[in-house]
Amino acid sequence: MKIQEKALSDLEFTTVLQQLSQLAITAMGKERCLELQPIEKETELILQLESVSEFTASFANENRIPNHGFDDLTAEIHLLKIENSVLEIDGFRRIAAASDIINILLKFFKKFKEYYPKLYGQGADIEITKELILSINNVIDRFGEVRNDASPELYQIRKKIQSVRSKIGQSFQRALSQYSTADYLDDIKESVVDNRRVLAVKAMHRRKIKGAIMGSSKTGSIVYIEPETTLQHTRELNNLQFEETDEIKRILLELTQTLQPYRPLLIEYQKYLILLDSYYARAKYAELTSSILPKINSKRELTLVDAYHPLLYLSNKKEGKKTFPQDITLTEGQRIIVISGPNAGGKSITLKTVGLLQLMLQTGMLIPVHEQSTVCFFDQIITDIGDNQSIENHLSTYSYRLKNMKYFIRKCNKNTLFLIDEFGTGSDPELGGALAEAFLEEFYNREAYGIITTHYSNLKVLANELPFMSNANMQFDNHTLEPVFNLILGEAGSSFTFEVAQKNGIPYSLINRAKKKIERGKVRFDATIAKLQKERSQMTKTGDSLRKQESKAIEENARLELLNKKIKEKLIGYQELFDHNQRMIVLGNKVNEVADRYFENNKKRPLVADLLRLVDGENSKRKKKTASEKKKDKEVKEKANTEATKAMVGIRKEKKKKKKAAPVPVKVKVNFKLGDQVRLFDGKAVGTIDSIEKEKAIVNYGMFTTQVRLEALDLVQAAKTKK
Repeated sequence: MKIQEKALSDLEFTTVLQQLSQLAITAMGKERCLELQPIEKETELILQLESVSEFTASFANENRIPNHGFDDLTAEIHLLKIENSVLEIDGFRRIAAASDIINILLKFFKKFKEYYPKLYGQGADIEITKELILSINNVIDRFGEVRNDASPELYQIRKKIQSVRSKIGQSFQRALSQYSTADYLDDIKESVVDNRRVLAVKAMHRRKIKGAIMGSSKTGSIVYIEPETTLQHTRELNNLQFEETDEIKRILLELTQTLQPYRPLLIEYQKYLILLDSYYARAKYAELTSSILPKINSKRELTLVDAYHPLLYLSNKKEGKKTFPQDITLTEGQRIIVISGPNAGGKSITLKTVGLLQLMLQTGMLIPVHEQSTVCFFDQIITDIGDNQSIENHLSTYSYRLKNMKYFIRKCNKNTLFLIDEFGTGSDPELGGALAEAFLEEFYNREAYGIITTHYSNLKVLANELPFMSNANMQFDNHTLEPVFNLILGEAGSSFTFEVAQKNGIPYSLINRAKKKIERGKVRFDATIAKLQKERSQMTKTGDSLRKQESKAIEENARLELLNKKIKEKLIGYQELFDHNQRMIVLGNKVNEVADRYFENNKKRPLVADLLRLVDGENSKRKKKTASEKKKDKEVKEKANTEATKAMVGIRKEKKKKKKAAPVPVKVKVNFKLGDQVRLFDGKAVGTIDSIEKEKAIVNYGMFTTQVRLEALDLVQAAKTKK
């Protein structure tokens, strides 16, 4: 994809890259983000878009991608190609860390390749090896020091160094004790000079102590002397330390030579980690801007639904303001859109939104649109946005724009997306408008896709006349003349020149004089457009209201149909259950008659004959059913029984509720006597008390007697006392 620096500047793409680079976690990743450019090869572009989409999805699922942070290996990779070069210890540690990170990442992507197929595929050919880490860890420990066992020679040297240091300590301690007893030493007794322990000798006794003078105090009262016996061991220590340094250099040289064959692998490691960091930054930016990967098509169809300008979205989000999304469509049947309307209505931001989102998409970034959006790719994007006066080249705005149009004519083709703000301005309105119309016709004839903003009436008319071009306007509130930032396709917009002037306090007399100075036809044309816009706005509101009512009506109709269906099913079930029960009652009556006859004559043969006749009569009414029909009948009966059971349960619950809600009768304590007529509080039968024992009474109901607690009885009539 070819892109002008001017287009990058006009669409503020560099600002997006700067924001993007701040989200990368490595220095090289930040540089890579700032260097991002539109990708020419479509397969590579789609691969990067899908990879970023996978990385974005990882933030929300449990299989989060491991950390990919690493230190720059450029210096180490460069040194590895130079013969006899030696890497620093920190360089080895950076290589080991990068190798460890790569191994973790590649194993992770292999394990979860179903979740991250594109990210896995880009690292599938990179070798997973532990040789680098093992080679480095065998020489350098976790504290960044060369191990004692890095070589047998180093082990022996360090063993000797340890022994000599022990001797130095012992000899110094003897000298300290000897000269301290002799009172040759100052109160501090000892000090350290050039990393050596020295005796703090009183200046008057310095000739009495054999050794090397290492210095003196500021006052000269103390002389620092290293004892002669210690000095001999110190010389031996210096020689051993020199040997140790040489051996460490030899070991590091050998380790460097061991790593040299891995130089191409390290280059791959670094490239892969930088790529992952750029994917991570793009995924984080997508998360911040609520961006997605829309559907990609090859039909040259661009449909953006709920599209946001990312810079405006982030700025408003930070300030707590609302950002208005836009819907816009460019297809083969609608290649060019002419947006008109008053200033400050959002025309330019709509233009920039389309251009910036297309640039981001073709750079491998996700874009803030609705998932119903569909996008395509263009070979080039050309723009003419802003004033662009050139002081250095002494060009006016119009001259500069004409120079830009010359470039447009040279480059514009069917795979071009052009974006022009305030098309035709900078010259005489009639002459400039005529030239702009000619340019627009040329772009149209070349089948280019594009969006322009204008106030010129002739361009609005042209858009209305040509079949693959359409008008659009930014909707304004009819009463307040404030923008509502809603793009309306298919209709030109009025500039509302005089209406806005009147709203801003310009005297009506001046506005009226201005109207008289222009052609009557233009005023009527602009007034007609303004009227159409107002009617369109009203129709939109009415349409929204009708759609809501229609939606509610459809929902209510569906609910009623479902309810009606359920009621019909229940009625059929109840009817079948009722018919079945009626048949059972008739059959039961017949069986009862047979039983009565058998009771009277006690003859079994007539009984059996009657029963067989009864069964044959019932069977003659039935027809044989298939297994499926029997199963269906069984299900219907079970369903009906279930419904009836539920209904009975509901009735019982209601009765229980009513019973609980009913006032509880106040129990009055009664002294019951024999012969009292009583009944249970929740019963109707009346009985007589025959006897009373221990708060219990034997109540006689005539046919039977029962024992009842006195507190459960209610007095109906007291027994008559004998006079």
